[in-house]
Amino acid sequence: MSLVDKTYKSEDIIALFNQTFFDAYNTKLVRGEDEPIYLPATDSVPYHQIVFAHGFYASAMHEIAHWCVAGPKRRLLEDFGYWYEPDGRTELVQAEFEKVEIRPQSYEWILSVSAGLPFSVSCDNLNGDFEPDRLAFMRKVHQEVMLILEQGLPTRVGMLSQALRSFYGQSTLSPEQFIVA
Repeated sequence: MSLVDKTYKSEDIIALFNQTFFDAYNTKLVRGEDEPIYLPATDSVPYHQIVFAHGFYASAMHEIAHWCVAGPKRRLLEDFGYWYEPDGRTELVQAEFEKVEIRPQSYEWILSVSAGLPFSVSCDNLNGDFEPDRLAFMRKVHQEVMLILEQGLPTRVGMLSQALRSFYGQSTLSPEQFIVA
């Protein structure tokens, strides 16, 4: 099945994620209408929620990747307790942003390839006072992907990678599938 033959629907990634993780992690992937957010369980909602933006498949993949990075304590905090500096960052702040985005974006790339989707890094700074070096950032993410493939996928990344590859008919991951362009 080629990329043009595939349809990537938010309902599919929601179902795959929830089937793979709800029982073990009490976490659901939820389509949101606005900005993405991670919400830990509360008295009124007894499960954790990864809310992705506007039903966009790519947003779901990105938010799942952040969830895969977060450890058990961080998964008890709203948005994992992470620092986030909005669009419009200075060069120095952008460098810090990219440093903490290498691991989640490497997971996102692995999951994207697992689904047969193209991947592009997100520098996420459209209104900054300079142009981020997208290619340099992509190379850093690529290095991280190669390290992860060599060491073995972390448990949750591996579980979802397997589910995605099975659902979309993708082959076993190999370094040759990850090309910096």
